[in-house]
Amino acid sequence: MVDLDSEVPPLPPRYRFRDLLLGDQGWQSDDRVQVEFYMNENTFKERLKLFFIKNQRSSLRIRLFNFSLKLLSCFLYIVRVLLDDPTQGLGWSPIIWVNRSLPLWGLQVSVAVISLFETLLLSYLSYKGNIWEQILRIPFLLEIINAVPFIITIFWPVLRNLFIPVFLNCWLAKHALENMINDLHRAIQRTQSAMFNQVLILISTLLCLIFTCICGIQHLERAGNRLTLFDSLYFCIVTFSTVGFGDVTPKIWPSKLLVVIMICVALVVLPIQFEQLAYLWMERQKSGGNYSRYRAQTEKHVVLCVSSLKIDLLMDFLNEFYAHPRLQDYYVVILCPTEMDAQVRRVLQIPMWSQRVIYLQGSALKDQDLLRAKMDNAEACFILSSRCEVDRTAADHQTILRAWAVKDFAPNCPLYVQILKPENKFHIKFADHVVCEEEFKYAMLALNCICPATSTLITLLVHTSRGQESQQSPEQWQKMYGRCSGNEVYHINLEESTFFAEYEGKSFTYASFHAHKKFGVCLIGVRKEDNKNILLNPGPRYIMSSTDICFYINITKEENSAFKKQEKHRKNHESKLSYHGASRLPVHSIIASMGTVAIDLQDTGCHGASGATLALPAEGSKEGRRPSIAPVLEVADSSSLHTCDLLSDQSEDETTPSDDEVSAGLEYAKGYPPYSPYIGSSPTFCHLLHEKVPFCCLRLDKGCQHNYHEDAKAYGFKNKLIIVAAETAGNGLYNFIVPLRAYYRPKKELNPIVLLLDNPLDDLLRCGVTFAANMVVVDKESTMSAEEDYMADAKTIVNVQTLFRLFSSLSIITELTHPANMRFMQFRAKDCYSLALSKLEKKEREKGSNLAFMFRLPFAAGRVFSISMLDTLLYQSFVKDYMISITRLLLGLDTTPGSGFLCSMKITEEDLWIRTYARLYQKLCSSTGDIPIGVYRTESQKLTTSESQISISVEDWEDTKDTKDQFSCRSNHRNSTSSEQSDHPLLRRKSMQWARRLSRRAPRHSAKTAEKISQQRMNLYRRSERQELAELVKNRMKHLGLSPAGYDEMNDHQNTLSYILINPSPDTRLELNDIVYLIRPDPLTYVPNSGPSRKDSFCNTVGQDTREETQL
Repeated sequence: MVDLDSEVPPLPPRYRFRDLLLGDQGWQSDDRVQVEFYMNENTFKERLKLFFIKNQRSSLRIRLFNFSLKLLSCFLYIVRVLLDDPTQGLGWSPIIWVNRSLPLWGLQVSVAVISLFETLLLSYLSYKGNIWEQILRIPFLLEIINAVPFIITIFWPVLRNLFIPVFLNCWLAKHALENMINDLHRAIQRTQSAMFNQVLILISTLLCLIFTCICGIQHLERAGNRLTLFDSLYFCIVTFSTVGFGDVTPKIWPSKLLVVIMICVALVVLPIQFEQLAYLWMERQKSGGNYSRYRAQTEKHVVLCVSSLKIDLLMDFLNEFYAHPRLQDYYVVILCPTEMDAQVRRVLQIPMWSQRVIYLQGSALKDQDLLRAKMDNAEACFILSSRCEVDRTAADHQTILRAWAVKDFAPNCPLYVQILKPENKFHIKFADHVVCEEEFKYAMLALNCICPATSTLITLLVHTSRGQESQQSPEQWQKMYGRCSGNEVYHINLEESTFFAEYEGKSFTYASFHAHKKFGVCLIGVRKEDNKNILLNPGPRYIMSSTDICFYINITKEENSAFKKQEKHRKNHESKLSYHGASRLPVHSIIASMGTVAIDLQDTGCHGASGATLALPAEGSKEGRRPSIAPVLEVADSSSLHTCDLLSDQSEDETTPSDDEVSAGLEYAKGYPPYSPYIGSSPTFCHLLHEKVPFCCLRLDKGCQHNYHEDAKAYGFKNKLIIVAAETAGNGLYNFIVPLRAYYRPKKELNPIVLLLDNPLDDLLRCGVTFAANMVVVDKESTMSAEEDYMADAKTIVNVQTLFRLFSSLSIITELTHPANMRFMQFRAKDCYSLALSKLEKKEREKGSNLAFMFRLPFAAGRVFSISMLDTLLYQSFVKDYMISITRLLLGLDTTPGSGFLCSMKITEEDLWIRTYARLYQKLCSSTGDIPIGVYRTESQKLTTSESQISISVEDWEDTKDTKDQFSCRSNHRNSTSSEQSDHPLLRRKSMQWARRLSRRAPRHSAKTAEKISQQRMNLYRRSERQELAELVKNRMKHLGLSPAGYDEMNDHQNTLSYILINPSPDTRLELNDIVYLIRPDPLTYVPNSGPSRKDSFCNTVGQDTREETQL
C-alpha cells in the first residue's frame, strides 16, 4: 500500500477538479503550444494607428483637436492684423515684414509645432509605400508652408517678423471638419449623411474663399490703400455678389492678381459644388429623406407600404383616410421601393397634400428604412398588395414578408394588411385587420346572384360620402340614389345614445323599428360589452342592455347630429296609429314567418304558407278600412317562437324530398363542409349531399358511366343556372359556392352552379347560357398586368360586351381591376343617355366626389364592380375597427352564432297595400323579425334609341303573299331605317350580290317572282345587327344539337335602369318589383334545447358531432 502511494506522482499546479474526474494521461508529455492571435496589432505603430485612425471615437477626438488648432491659428492671425500698424515701412516692405509681438509669436509657434508634429505622425501612420503620394498632398503642403517658417524663426530670431500666410489654415480647418463629420457619422452609425456633408462642404468652401480673399487683399494692400479687415470684407462681398460699386478697389498689381485668381477659383469650384448639391438634392427628393424623430414624437402619423404606388391607389387612400374629421392632423408616410412617378409627384406638390404626405423610397424589409419612417412611433401601418402583378401568389409573398418585417421591427404598431389569395391568409393571422381580396370578391359575386346589386350596396356602405352627389340633377332617381349613398355604418354605446337609450330593456326589433320611425336610423346589430362578436339582427328575443354597442346605418353619426323635437307633428302622427302599445296586443295576432313567406296568424299554430307575399289581412278588406299592421312587441312572446321557429319549415323541401329530387337522386343534409380548401376559412353550416359525387360526374360536357348527359339542358334542372366564367378553379371559388349553399337558403331555391373555365360560344351554349339566371365573369389573372395600367381589363370588357350583344337578356355580373373602366360595360356609342351620365360623372369628379362612378348604370344596377373599391374597407377600419367584421357577416364569409344574414324579398302586387317603407319596416319587425336596410328599385326609362335597338323580326317578312297595304307600310318603315342601313355597307353589298344571284336563276318576265325577290331584298336591307347575332346563335345551337326554343333574342333590359336606396326615409313609397334587402335573424337561435323530431331529422344525417354544433 505504501509502495502504491509512493508511485502516485504529485498533482501539477493549478490542476482542475474536472481533470481529476475526466483523467489526464498525457500531462507529463504535453507538447501543446499556446498561440496568441493578432500579434501584428500589438506593435507600437499599430497601436498608434488604432488610436489615431481606426478607432472611431478616439479618431473623432483627434480630428476635433486638429480642427480647433486650425481655427486658433486663424484667430491668432486676425489678432495680429488688428494689432499691426500698416503705416510702418515703405515700398514692398509692409508685404514682407509685419509687426508680431513676442507673446503672439510664442502662441503661433506652439500651434505650428503641434500641428506639424501631428501631420508628420498621421503621414507616417498612413504611409503605404509611396512617399511622394504623402508629400504632394495639398493638406501636407499647406501644413509645411504654415508651420515650418515658424519653427525656423526659433533658430533664426531675425525672421521672427517675417510674414507667414497663416490664414491658409482655414482650408486645413475645412479638411479637418470634413474628416470629423465622417468620423462622427461612423460613431453614431448615421447612414443618410451625403446631403448634409455636401451642404457642409459647400458652405465651408464658400467661407474659406471669402476668408482667404479678405486676408489676402488686406495684406497686399498694406503697400497700397492700406485697407482694414472690414474694408476688405466689404470689397469681397461686393465683388463676389457681382454688384461692384467701385468705391473700394485694389491699387497695386499683386492685389489685383489675387482678385483675378480668387474669382477664377470661385467660378470653377463653386459650380462643381452646386452641381453635386443639386444632384444629391434630386436623389434625396426621389428617396424622400427621413421623417424626423421629433415629429414622430410630437405628431401622429401612419405608414403606407406598397410595392408600387399608382395615382388611383394614392388618391383613394388619401380621400378616404382624410374624410374623417379626427384624422385631419395625421401625417401619411409612404414607404415604397420604387421611384415616385410623375403623376404622383405632381399630386404630392399640391399644397393640400404636400403638408400631409411624405414619400420615402425604401424597403420595408430594411430596418434602416423602417427607422426612417419611424415605424415604431406610427399609429398604424397599412400594407397593400400589388394586384396588377402577373404572379399574384408572388405578390402575396412580398406582402407577407413586409408584414413580418414590420412586426419584428415594431411589434406594437397596429397592422392593416391586404392579401390577394385566401390560402396565404394564415401567414398573417397576427395582423390586427386583414382583407383578403378573393374572399370578398367571390362572396360579392355570389350574393349578386341572389340579392341583386349586393356589390353596389357594400361599396356604398364602405365609402365615405355626405350624400350630396347629384342633388342638382333634374332626374329624381339620381337625387334619391345620391342622397341615400351617403349612408354609412356607425357605432355608439347604448347608454350614451339619444337614438337608442330609451330602448334599454326592450327587444332588438322594437328598438330598430322605433329608432327608424323616430330618427330615420337603421339599427342593424349589437355587440355585448363582454363579447367581441358582433351580432347582426340578433332577433326579437335579444334584450337591449345599457352596455351594448349599437351599430346603425345613417347619413352621419349621432355625435354630429342635432335634434329638433316636433311635438305637434308627433301628436298628430301618434293619433293616426292603430295601436297604443305592445302590452294590449293579443298573442294570436302575432305575425310569424315561414322562410321567405310571411302570413297573418289567427292562432298560435303553424299553418302552411300559400304564397311568397306579405299577405293582406282579411279583416281590413271586409270592413272597408285601411289594412292595419300588428305592432312590434317590446318583448318577444317566446311561446310562438318555440312553435314556429324558422328551422321548422313546412315546405316540402325541408321535410320530405320532392318527387323531382327523388328522381334526380338528390338528397340534401345540413352540416359543415368536410374539407376546407385553405387554412383560415370560416366554417359555414350549409346544404350538403349525403354522398360525394364522383369526379367524372362533375364534367358537364362529357358523359360518364354514371350519366350520359353532355349539356346542361339534358340534366333537366328545375332552377335556372348560375354560370361562373373563370380562368382557373382557385381556392377563392369556395367563397362563391358556400353563400349559395348556406343552410338558411331554402332547398327549392338552390341554383345549379356551372364553372366555365373557357368561354367559346360552343361551350357557352352547352352549359345552358340561354336559360341561365346569371353569368358571373371573373377578371382573369393573366390579363391583370399590362404595359398600360388601364388596359388590364381590356380582354374582360370585350368578352363581356360580346356576351351582352349575343345574349342581351342574360344577367351578366362582372368584376374589373380598375373602377374607371366600368364606363365601358354595356357600351353604346350612340346612346345619348349614357353620354349624359358620362358628363354627370365628370361634374361629380370635379366637385371632389369619391363616388363619381356611382351613376353609371351597370354599377348602379350591380352588374359590375371593382374589387379595388373595397380598399376603402381597409382604410375605414382604422377609424371603424368593426367594418371588416360587419362586411364579412353581411357577405356570409363569417358566421357567428346568433347573428343574422343578408337576404332579399320582392314586392309584388299583393304587397303594395303596405304602401310605405315605414309600414314595411313595421310589418317585417312584427312578423318575421327581419330588419330592412335598403331597396333595390328598377324603373322604366325612355332612352334614346341606339343602333342595337333597331331590329325587325325576319319571320314577319317571309310571307310573300301579303297585300299592297302591308307592302307600303313596310316601305315606309324601310325609309325610316335607311340611316341604319348606311352604317353597314358590307351588309348592304352582300345582300345586293345575293339578290342578283337569285334574279339570274328565275325568269325575268315573271311578275310574281320579281315581287318575291324585291321583298326578300327588302328583308335583307332591314336585317339589323341584332337579328344577325340572333341567327348566328340559333344556327350554332342547331349545329350542336341544342333546341333554340329557349333563346329569346328580343327580350333585353336596355330600357330599364336600376339603383339602390340605402336606408330610405320612412315615407318612401314602395313600388312594384322593388327588392328589399333584409337582415334576417339566425334560424338556429330559435331551435329549442329539447327539440323534437324535426331537429333530429336533419342532424342525424351529419352525425352526433354536427348535432351538437347546430345547437347554438
